[in-house]
Amino acid sequence: MAYMFFGYFAGIIAITAILVVALRNPVYSALSLLVMFFHVAGLYITLHAEFLAAVQVIIYGGAILVLYLFVVMLLNVNRDDRYHSQWRVAAFVCIPLSIEFLVLLSGGIGSAHRAPASLSVEPYISNNTLAIGKMLFSTYLFPFEVASLILLVAMIGAIVLAKRDIGENNAKHMTRAPGAR
Repeated sequence: MAYMFFGYFAGIIAITAILVVALRNPVYSALSLLVMFFHVAGLYITLHAEFLAAVQVIIYGGAILVLYLFVVMLLNVNRDDRYHSQWRVAAFVCIPLSIEFLVLLSGGIGSAHRAPASLSVEPYISNNTLAIGKMLFSTYLFPFEVASLILLVAMIGAIVLAKRDIGENNAKHMTRAPGAR
C-alpha cells in the first residue's frame, strides 16, 4: 500500500514539475507548482514527518508561491523575452536521465538475484521537530546560513530591477508634453 501512495505522489510530482516548466502562462505554471508542493507535503506525511509537511505547505505553498507571483506580475516580462526554444538541450539532458530511470526500475545492471540492501533505520522519533532543529542548527548550520544569504541577495536584486523599471517608466511619462498621449 505504501508503494501505491509513493507511486501516486511521485507521478503527480513529476507531471506537475514538467508542467511548471512547459506551460507558457506564468499563472498556470504557478498553479502547477502549488499542486506539486501539496504532493511533496503528502510524501512527507507518508514518511511520518508531519512538521515538514506543514512547513512545506505554509512556507512553499504560501509564501514562496506568492512571492513568485508578485515577481512575475511586477516585472511584467514579455513572452518573447521569457521563453526560448531549448528543446535540444532538454532532449540531451532527458535521454541520460531516462536511461538511468529505466536502470533503477529494472533493479540495476547485472543484479537480477541480489537481495535489497537492508537500511539501518533509526527508531521512530516522536518529536521530529526537535530532531530537525538539532540537525539544522548543528550539522547543517553553515549551509543554512549560506542559503539565507543567497535568498537575501536574490531579494535585493529583484528590488533593484523593479525600482529601475519603475524609475524608467516614470521618467518616460514625465518627459512627455502635458496634453500628449
